[in-house]
Amino acid sequence: MNGVKAVKGKERHARGESGDASVGVKSGGGSAPVKAADAAGRVKASDSDSAASGKAGGAHARVNGDDGRARGKGDARVDGDNGHPGGKSDEGRPRGKSDDGRRPGGKGDDGSPRRTDPPAPRADDSSRRGDDVGVWDDGLIARRVSENAAAAAAEQAGAREARGPGAQPAATLALDGPLRSRLDALRELVGLSRARLDSKTLAEAGKVLDEAASRRRLSGRHTVVAIAGATGSGKSQLFNALAGVTISETGVRRPTTASPIACSWSDGAGTLIDRLGIPGRLRRRPVQSPEAEAQLQGLVLVDLPDHDSAAVQHREQVDRILTLVDAVIWVVDPEKYADAMLHERYLRPMAGHAEVMFVVLNQVDRLPGEAAELVLDDLRRLLDEDGVALGEYGEPGAAVLALSALTGEGVGELREVLGQFVAERQAPARRIAADVDAAASRLRPVYTTGRRAGLSEEARDEFAARLADAVGATAAGEAAERAWLRNANRACGTPWLRLWRWYNDRREPPTGRMRLRPPADEEATARQRVEQAVRTVADRASAGLPVPWAQAVREAAVRGAHGLPEALDELAARAGLPPGKPPRPGWWPVAVLAQASMTILQIIGGLWLVGQIVGFMAPNLGVPVLLMVAGIVGGPVVEWSCRMAARGPARRYGQDAERRLREAAAGCGRARVLDPLASELLRYREVREQYGKVVGVG
Repeated sequence: MNGVKAVKGKERHARGESGDASVGVKSGGGSAPVKAADAAGRVKASDSDSAASGKAGGAHARVNGDDGRARGKGDARVDGDNGHPGGKSDEGRPRGKSDDGRRPGGKGDDGSPRRTDPPAPRADDSSRRGDDVGVWDDGLIARRVSENAAAAAAEQAGAREARGPGAQPAATLALDGPLRSRLDALRELVGLSRARLDSKTLAEAGKVLDEAASRRRLSGRHTVVAIAGATGSGKSQLFNALAGVTISETGVRRPTTASPIACSWSDGAGTLIDRLGIPGRLRRRPVQSPEAEAQLQGLVLVDLPDHDSAAVQHREQVDRILTLVDAVIWVVDPEKYADAMLHERYLRPMAGHAEVMFVVLNQVDRLPGEAAELVLDDLRRLLDEDGVALGEYGEPGAAVLALSALTGEGVGELREVLGQFVAERQAPARRIAADVDAAASRLRPVYTTGRRAGLSEEARDEFAARLADAVGATAAGEAAERAWLRNANRACGTPWLRLWRWYNDRREPPTGRMRLRPPADEEATARQRVEQAVRTVADRASAGLPVPWAQAVREAAVRGAHGLPEALDELAARAGLPPGKPPRPGWWPVAVLAQASMTILQIIGGLWLVGQIVGFMAPNLGVPVLLMVAGIVGGPVVEWSCRMAARGPARRYGQDAERRLREAAAGCGRARVLDPLASELLRYREVREQYGKVVGVG
């Protein structure tokens, strides 16, 4: 009977099925007292720290941490050859229960203690069991006890990692100068953009800054690597293979992994795992091996739920933890390596994180011949289409490997690559840099368009000219020129002409220099010209800007346009023609004296002729006629000469008046419109400069 059971135990172990950690054997004779004594000894040993033992009367083994708390959490129980928690016996009953469904070691219906089968002896009890050793000498129990002891040590270390008060804080993460500069530039960029961009647009950049600051405060000697994959890809098998002990549950039931499980190869990673939100009951330590400890020192491996799980909370956990880990191992299988959800939802958006990404083709033992290489080549092609850089020929990028977690083929290569990756201690910084790149890439449309932006001098001059036309600067200059010529004509004209003009002025009401109120249609036209000028300069200033900044420029122009027509009207009244008469040049007194001389000659010649007519003077027509002709002809000649000489000063006077009005209008437009536009453009140039630093250009 014992031999048959031993053979059955070997068969179950070879098939990978879950079995009991202790096998109950019915034997007669005097072995019962020996087994009972051994069970009592094992129960006593389970009360000490760091002991992995089977409980007396139990149908499965329990693996307890040194503080005794892990068992109460519900995940410290490891059953069967592969350590599946909560497994079932060969008869289909839940493990740890008797035939009637009640736990062994309890009480019967009559209140008496229920009889239970004694637990299996341990492999190291051979010196005390004597002849009984041959009953268990199939190696199965020894292997199970080794697995249970390794799992117990893993849970014990995980609990100590999570709750140990004596744990020493690890050195915080140190970033190099360029990456710190990029983070500072991103922080400055967000600060400068808060008034121009909505909070939703800046949310991702703010999250990157928060997560980077959080990661910098934690250990820099550890690298957190998540194992992610679809349902049935074998990621939990790979997780157990890397840990060297069955930690994560595997099986055909889907979804298998319901909560993330963390496994740390060294102490000091408790705060990192706390950041992931993984409770202490789901923290483990790998099998204690000096070689594994040295190779994967500083690794924190996290087994994630299926990213395509039917349970929404599982997918949410995957998405949340993927944003917090330092690197990701994507596990695919020959059936789902081209799954659209994997590529469109994860690999393609995370293409910039290729340097902290591993893509593992699992279950290659199912592919015959060269099929594995063909599938691997097709996987590389899909990754290339997703934009994921492949780390081949010494180039930085994602490592693509093929392995079988079931048979162990290729697992050693992955462990070696992963150990080298962890030993570099560059994964956290690379992850932060990739997050900054991703945030900068998503913010690119709101900071750059690839076109030149700004307000040219030509556009400024055109805006000033439009405002000058709106206030009538040209007409005011022409009016000033006419006023100067009119004043010159009055000052240098003949007395008779001046007398005639005086008479006409007395007959008609003088308009003089009094400005009449322009008609209402002219005011409306001037206002429309001002609005058109503002719209034109705003369009020119916003050309080439991203949409948010172009909108900010237009809004600044609209705010400046309020009250601009009224301000220009007041300005035109103040900066128009100065009060009084136009100034006179230095040659005007000479011209007035010459005109007076011509008038005197006319008077002298006329009086001479009158004296001759009345006989007061001797007759002599030549001299008085000559004097009168000289006066009559000389007066208009002097007036014409003065008019010719006055054209230049009159033109300059009109140009000065026009220039003053143009400058005043331009100053008003600059203060109300151009300066706010320039301020917005300056802010945009500042954010462009900071954005250049974020992307590593500036």
